[in-house]
Amino acid sequence: MQLLKTASKEKLRGGFYTPEPIAAFILKWAFNGNKQLDILEPSSGDGVFLREIKKYGFKYNSLTAIELDEKEAEKSENIGLDKAEIINDDFHNFCINTEQKYDLVIGNPPYIRYQYFNREQQEFASHIFDKAKLKYSKLTNAWVSFVVGSSLLLKDNGKIGFVLPAEILQVSYAEPLREFLAQFYNKINIVSFEKLVFPDIQQEVVLLLCERNSSQSHLIEHLELKDADELEKLDVSKLKSPKKKIDFKSNKWTFYFLEQNEIDFLERLQNEQIIPRMKDYAKVEVGITTGSNPFFTVPLSIVQFYNLEKYAKPLVGRSVQVPSVIFTEKDWIKNRNSEARTHFLSFPKMDDLNGSTGVREYISWGEEKGIHEGYKCRIRDEWQIVPSQRISEALFIRRNNKYPKLIINEAKAFTTDTMHRVTVKNGVDIRALTASYYNSLSFAFAEICGRSHGGGVLELMPNEVERILLPYNENNAELLPIIDEKIRAKEDISELLKITNDKILKENYGLSGKEIELADSIWKKLSNRRLNRGKN
Repeated sequence: MQLLKTASKEKLRGGFYTPEPIAAFILKWAFNGNKQLDILEPSSGDGVFLREIKKYGFKYNSLTAIELDEKEAEKSENIGLDKAEIINDDFHNFCINTEQKYDLVIGNPPYIRYQYFNREQQEFASHIFDKAKLKYSKLTNAWVSFVVGSSLLLKDNGKIGFVLPAEILQVSYAEPLREFLAQFYNKINIVSFEKLVFPDIQQEVVLLLCERNSSQSHLIEHLELKDADELEKLDVSKLKSPKKKIDFKSNKWTFYFLEQNEIDFLERLQNEQIIPRMKDYAKVEVGITTGSNPFFTVPLSIVQFYNLEKYAKPLVGRSVQVPSVIFTEKDWIKNRNSEARTHFLSFPKMDDLNGSTGVREYISWGEEKGIHEGYKCRIRDEWQIVPSQRISEALFIRRNNKYPKLIINEAKAFTTDTMHRVTVKNGVDIRALTASYYNSLSFAFAEICGRSHGGGVLELMPNEVERILLPYNENNAELLPIIDEKIRAKEDISELLKITNDKILKENYGLSGKEIELADSIWKKLSNRRLNRGKN
């Protein structure tokens, strides 16, 4: 079986070779003195796990290694391990057709998106999910089905040790997997790294180490190291007894970067519904999806050159264009004068242009560049007409650095999908809502609900923004001028939070000084971890 021929070699294979210190550590944890294991390597790649087994002289009953790529499979065969079977096949196919069970599954599964699977592979992956009683999503990735399938091939007291993208901790499409793992395994250890450990990619990874036993407990632990070299000094006995109780319904495993008292505090606030969520006061949705931002969002010079004034609407499209929590018309004019892309082109039907030469020339230029052939454009009745042209009272920046911003859209500007549109519910004061967000607890939940990317970027999608705890109170509107002034002056956000926390969390919601300190330390711990990785 082959993957889609139209995709690039890198996308098809999805393989990034595991550094030797990582492979060696996983094996050290996995064997832990045991010499009677039946082992499976579902994606042997260049054979690093097999080479490390040979290098350290680990003893075992049997070893089965699967590899889709014929040349890579030959590399594994040439290592010359005793009692080893190298199978040149797709793991999905192997998984649903074997009756063999294993004591140990180890590896670094491929990172291949669903759309690069051919139909046969999609069916095989879907079958694996069915066996696990999980719903298969078109947003999923090959590593997810590898983890699920490998788990199903384990004996009752089996273990898996995988190198996985850190996405497993936080992306929405892995939420069913997290729930599955929480219920399937009794012990889960997650090892993460401050620095990126794959030399050639900006992919943050974690080590997922899971064990089954006959107990009724389900525990999890997180350990963060500086880099892969620290694995050599790490005592595997530290990973034997995780202490934190796992929440079967926890949306994100970012929780487990925290200490138990921190987790207990946050869970109490959620479970007792002491503080509402953003969704109780506002609806959050993506900004305008233009289909081609370079064409539909333009600077003033383009507007003037083609005489597009009639169709050019105010736009804010980048976080750097927003200096504070209130985006004013004055802010927009400053951006416009700097030749930023501050205009959204809202075109009518071609029949309604009424001889507007400049507009017709601009649209023709777009067609010469093939803009109309892009997916979002070509599915429209008329490609130049962008749907969902709606202005919202507030904006939430999708990708953030130091902290995520909620902004009042006083300038009444349109925005693209670089920002989310926030529409308040009836009776909600937009000024109070915005001010209420600027506290340490909401910031902490933004870190927990979102996901981090290379460079220390924090990204939140609309449903994630809506899950943020928001201690709303109408009186918080009094804080807005202070918040706006200090952020506009680029003052330290931590100093601002000392002011806002006192009113928003203590005065209005009765949190104690210790609880506020705890919320602030949680935010700082999670944000600093993310930002420090961005410096690597």
